Amino acid sequence: MRPRALLLLSALIVLAGCGGDDGSGGDPVERDLEAAREVSASDFPAVRGRTLQEIANEVRAVQAGLATSVYTPGENRLAFGVIDEDNRFIYGKSAVYMAPRPNDLARGPFPAPADPLVVKPPFRSRGAALESNAIAAVYDSQVRFPRPGRYAVLVVTRTRRGLVGGAAEVRARRSSPIPAVGERPPPISTDTVASAGGDVDSIETRVPPDDMHEVDFADVVGRKPVVLLFATPALCQTRVCGPVTDIAAQLQAKYGDRAAFIHQEVYEDNTVARGLRPQLRAFQLKTEPWLFTFDRGGRVAARLEGSFGNAEFERAVRAALR
Repeated sequence: MRPRALLLLSALIVLAGCGGDDGSGGDPVERDLEAAREVSASDFPAVRGRTLQEIANEVRAVQAGLATSVYTPGENRLAFGVIDEDNRFIYGKSAVYMAPRPNDLARGPFPAPADPLVVKPPFRSRGAALESNAIAAVYDSQVRFPRPGRYAVLVVTRTRRGLVGGAAEVRARRSSPIPAVGERPPPISTDTVASAGGDVDSIETRVPPDDMHEVDFADVVGRKPVVLLFATPALCQTRVCGPVTDIAAQLQAKYGDRAAFIHQEVYEDNTVARGLRPQLRAFQLKTEPWLFTFDRGGRVAARLEGSFGNAEFERAVRAALR
């Protein structure tokens, strides 16, 4: 197994198709996706003293694209997608194996259930509604990096044609300046309709605009639970900002006034060439989207990078409400 360079999840979304019917009745993609939501380690080959390379040799090679990039020693969320040799997005029971190097003894399998990104029609933005090859779900796994350094990763998915696997390489850094769970955020003010003089288009790229620009983060953090989403639906480098912002709008309707939902755009004047807005620079963010939820005391209750689906997003909201 030769570790591949990190592939942006955007590449997967651009190439991914919806697949075709296999003649067994119903939508095969929906069936595969439903099966992929429930997964355990017993669904995959045990390590049994083998190297990561030896496990990779037993599966058909496909491409893996990671949706997360910030890792530190300890438990980390590793999110990813997989596409086959026909450039179609693969849905199926999935897991992660890892080792310092391909020829080192492997650890795993770590289950990676699929988390759907699809929302109900009333909360679907124009971009998501028109996207014919949008990603339907992202895989999430919890993995542990014992120390800083580079690690080889193998994601394995069970398909109707057998096991397939994609390789990637990640780096766990000694620390990260991005606020972690239990920490307090940097002092920032977020853009609001009022601060924009009523010009919502100057602080919003979603079509239609969402209702998450009513309150300033500085006015509510430490006073009530807060859901803060950094995302730019129209300009996202990974094309998942639209779906996660739609999920935020759906959860805002569900949880109402129990938490303040805030959507902060990413680029100055909604122009990529102008660089990141000061709020992202204060949080030390270099990618998008990012989600932070804060408890009533103003500390980070949950933190999610990259693509995240309905279940993971709602768990982050509930963490802030506890």
